[in-house]
Amino acid sequence: MPSNPSSKKVDALKHTGATRKNIPTAELQSAAQRAEELQPVKPVTYERRFPLASGETRERDGDLDPQIIWKGTKIRLTPEQISQLSETGELDLGEAQLVWRGKDTQDWSDLVVTAPPLYIQEKIHPKAIIDDLVKHTKDARDATSDIPDLFHDFNGVDPEAKTEFYAHDQNWSNRMILGDSLQVMASLAERESLRGKVQCIYFDPPYGIKFNSNWQVSTRSRDVKDGKLDQITREPEQVRAFRDTWKDGIHSYLTYLRDRLTAMRDLLTESGSIFVQIGDENSQKVRALLDEVFGERNFISEIAYQTTPYATSNYLPPVYDRILWYARNYSQTKYRPLYKDKSDLSSIDRFSQLISEDGFEVGSIGRGEDLSDRDGSWERFQATSLVSPGAASDLQPFTFEGETYYPPSTSHWKVKQDTLSRVGKANRLHKTRNGLRFRSKLSDFSISVTHNMWTDTSGGVSSRSDEKTYVVQTSPTVVQRCILMTTDPGDLVLDPTCGSGTTATVAEQWGRRWITIDTSRVALALARTRIMSARHPYYLLADSPEGRQKEGELTGKPPSDAPVHNDVSLGFVYERAPHIMLSTISSNSEIDVIWDEYQKRLEPLYRELNDAVGSEREEWEVPRYAETDWSGNIKGVHEALWKLRIERQQRIDASIAQKADVELLYDRPYADNSRVRVAGPFTVETLSPHRVIPADDYELADELDAVEGNRPRKEMPADEFANMVLEHLKSSGVQQSAKEDRISFNAVEGWPGDYIAATGTFTEGSTEKRAAIFIGPEFGTVARADLTAAAREALDARFDVLIACGFNFEAHTSELNKLGPLPILKAKMNPELHMSDELKNTGSGNLFVVFGEPDIEWKFDDNGQISVEVLGIDVFDPKTGEVRASGKDDIAAWFIDTDYDEESFFVRHAYFMGANDPYKQLKTSLRAEIDEEAWETLYRDTSRPFPRPSTGRFAVKVINHFGDEVMKVFGV
Repeated sequence: MPSNPSSKKVDALKHTGATRKNIPTAELQSAAQRAEELQPVKPVTYERRFPLASGETRERDGDLDPQIIWKGTKIRLTPEQISQLSETGELDLGEAQLVWRGKDTQDWSDLVVTAPPLYIQEKIHPKAIIDDLVKHTKDARDATSDIPDLFHDFNGVDPEAKTEFYAHDQNWSNRMILGDSLQVMASLAERESLRGKVQCIYFDPPYGIKFNSNWQVSTRSRDVKDGKLDQITREPEQVRAFRDTWKDGIHSYLTYLRDRLTAMRDLLTESGSIFVQIGDENSQKVRALLDEVFGERNFISEIAYQTTPYATSNYLPPVYDRILWYARNYSQTKYRPLYKDKSDLSSIDRFSQLISEDGFEVGSIGRGEDLSDRDGSWERFQATSLVSPGAASDLQPFTFEGETYYPPSTSHWKVKQDTLSRVGKANRLHKTRNGLRFRSKLSDFSISVTHNMWTDTSGGVSSRSDEKTYVVQTSPTVVQRCILMTTDPGDLVLDPTCGSGTTATVAEQWGRRWITIDTSRVALALARTRIMSARHPYYLLADSPEGRQKEGELTGKPPSDAPVHNDVSLGFVYERAPHIMLSTISSNSEIDVIWDEYQKRLEPLYRELNDAVGSEREEWEVPRYAETDWSGNIKGVHEALWKLRIERQQRIDASIAQKADVELLYDRPYADNSRVRVAGPFTVETLSPHRVIPADDYELADELDAVEGNRPRKEMPADEFANMVLEHLKSSGVQQSAKEDRISFNAVEGWPGDYIAATGTFTEGSTEKRAAIFIGPEFGTVARADLTAAAREALDARFDVLIACGFNFEAHTSELNKLGPLPILKAKMNPELHMSDELKNTGSGNLFVVFGEPDIEWKFDDNGQISVEVLGIDVFDPKTGEVRASGKDDIAAWFIDTDYDEESFFVRHAYFMGANDPYKQLKTSLRAEIDEEAWETLYRDTSRPFPRPSTGRFAVKVINHFGDEVMKVFGV
């Protein structure tokens, strides 16, 4: 019968020394907006590297754009330059730069970016979810099940200061943000003082302007076809990657990249680095952009990494992509070298000579030969030079084993002449026909610095243990190396293109703080699940009792008795490799002491052996093994002599190892296998939150005014924004989860209403219908009262349906599907519309999507606890005017805040309804703490029972496989 698995403790890292600004939650949006009205934040201004005067253009043949030019001019020499060239033979032509259509106009002014506030949608503590499962298991086993409330004081802000946004620092939590990265980065810099605070940025932009470079239609499918329009109509996110999406093709693409690179540079610390992942298609153009934004002098390396072991092509198959590494300030760049074992490299063949374990026999090994096939214990070494170029002032004679050696006339000994004898005493001098060389053992420095050609990175996300979930998911190995080379634990890492969350997952594993951004709700839905369910090793903290004990074992020094604080920023306890060099040995004076100590004991034995065999052999001439015709007494003397010599060699080797430098292996920290680590607390944020008002306490005054037509509109969208929305609405139409429910407009025209911005006509059967179009704020949420007022206005004008377009809707609007006979359709706008300057209006992108309302029931069980069931999603059919129920297949995940306080949504329960099993790895690790029945509760449509909330309310958030979400609040 198998034994029970050992119990493991579940932990999460806390960045106790780090803080972040107190920003508003979605629930506190109105308070934040009021503060914004009183003290608005100005847009962020970024200076251009090569500005132009208004109206000035760079002289060139514009038909060749994009192209590299010299300072924006043709190379036309002035008389002074001709004179300079004739006198010096050199001419400074200035810096080259990449130009494209529209760049001249852009460079007439600085880059100006709005910095809208960010709002917290969810607060997630993955350990709280695991602890709740442990509690569920303990309840079933009739054990004590009290667990701490990890959400208590999640932010560490005085309750009275919670609405004083951006004025106070709070406990750090990592961040996942929905929105355009340019505006988000401007907000982080200006509002939250993160300018110059980011240590590393990993940027994985669209490789080119092709559709499938970063597109995924759903959390359920990674299949993407370039140019397949039926997939475009299903998914509103990331249409920028489509080749027709860019308003001006490659020129818009380059503008997109330059603007974001400019904002990224502003966020980096002086010692910070940026890694830009790019393919062949535009790598040279992107490097030219990086040269412009960061400066050519701050280029560090171009890394080539293998993406697949095999590929097919009409010509040379491509198996590599590349990463461009730039520094904020080259001279101050933080760099932590990473190493590979030399035994894994082809360079091991250079160590083709062998030395025995006792250090007194030598041999050789052929290329490809396995050392384990040989008898005895051997170690590889190579004989390296003892001299350096440059003639010495004298001959530098050195005598070794009865022979005198000189360096070549144009060279000198690498170490001082009088210290070479120590190298000989350490048995590290190797005689050759041409002189002396140094025995450099493979174990002296058994590792090799990682270079910029990475051939071991293919297949990193296709294994069963780390399955690919996103169409352009990067190998974690690639991201890991970039982060580990340029950051320390506790440093801040930014990823402006979240994708599946690889950067955030890697940063979390290695104890770095992280912020990740994406415009795609699909991407964030996948990333959120991945991070919530990830299992990480529990690395020993240097600032912990266990870490100090381990450090003491490694260094041979007693652990410090200073207080410990488990501070992640002080790092982990790492494996280390000795770095023994020629200078390490020649400068070790202890070798002389050990040698002299043993020499006193060895000399009598040498004399006795020579007298017994009638010879005058020197020490180096004594054979390793006794001769067969020696008597037993002579063999005994010989054995005692060699025993002392081997003992001396071992002591010298130990002294060399102890005094040698060590290289920390930053990718090999020691782990505590009795612990399992999950992700620390993180928040999900957005530029356009949904405001939440409890259903049973909703204040009806505003809505009554709206119904009666007495509610003036407080916030009107800007004309430019409204016109852009209408243009895209006309070409794109409105899409629901099923393709056949799409509304395609015959015409969209302006309408002179307070709330209604336009009228759109569409055909239902053979009848033409009129839709009233309401446009919500550019940054903000559509309130129920505004929606009601718009519906009243549409009713008065006898429209057939109201289509309300907004980036988000307050939770209470979910119940408002009709006003009298007027159907109300709430269409969520794609965050990509914030980038309308680059977005081409093709009509193929699905920018307006209706997410049906979730059908939720709850009840008390026999124990007085509450259970919640998600029945499906109600979808409004604009062709029939009826609401029909869809199944549960459209739901990817749903969360419950079982004690909702109206200030923040805490994910206390999480349920996943897809086919995948995100908690598979944690299940294996925690099979003793959490039984199978408890794990199964994560994958169903009915919640685990929970107590009556102390606040009198609980909230349910439902997320579909497109990443859209809606939240409902229930009063108990």
